[in-house]
Amino acid sequence: MGKKVKRKSDDVSSDEEEEYVVERVLDRRVVRGRVEFLLKWKGFSESDNTWEPEKNLDCPELIGEFLKTYNKDKENGASSKEKPETVKRRSSIVNGNEESKAKRKKEEEDSVRGFDRGLEPEKIIGATDSCGELMFLMKWKDSDEADLVLAKEANVKCPQIVIAFYEERLTWHAYPAEDEDRREETESS
Repeated sequence: MGKKVKRKSDDVSSDEEEEYVVERVLDRRVVRGRVEFLLKWKGFSESDNTWEPEKNLDCPELIGEFLKTYNKDKENGASSKEKPETVKRRSSIVNGNEESKAKRKKEEEDSVRGFDRGLEPEKIIGATDSCGELMFLMKWKDSDEADLVLAKEANVKCPQIVIAFYEERLTWHAYPAEDEDRREETESS
């Protein structure tokens, strides 16, 4: 059975508080030392689930039931971070709303990196050594994002950009003794 939780509503004056009924507790987290629970509100959809501080809640039975299963899951090796993802996936499949489709599409785009994105490289911003491999931080044309790409791949796919990167950082050192030798050679000829 759900319990009531007092929450202030924007529509109600600041002296009055509206009460909502908790249907079930879905997850638990700690933020800045405060315990919060993810709540499913009775009469509201999954998209209206919210994280609420433990001190604001008046549903000890529901929290106790949740903690029993939560602790069992922890003992069995399932992390609490896996559970919200499962809930999110289910709700997005069940709801099928446009917002969840847009999120999935953005996640898919984010998973594609480097030359696989099909963008044209503009410039190499920097270089780094990652796990023994030389990587370039590549800026792409018509994009504000940059990706790390393998130097081996960049050498093949955009050699002129790699050459330009090295030329920008190339410094010539002139030695005074060599300059005098060259002058003498040109004067004697």
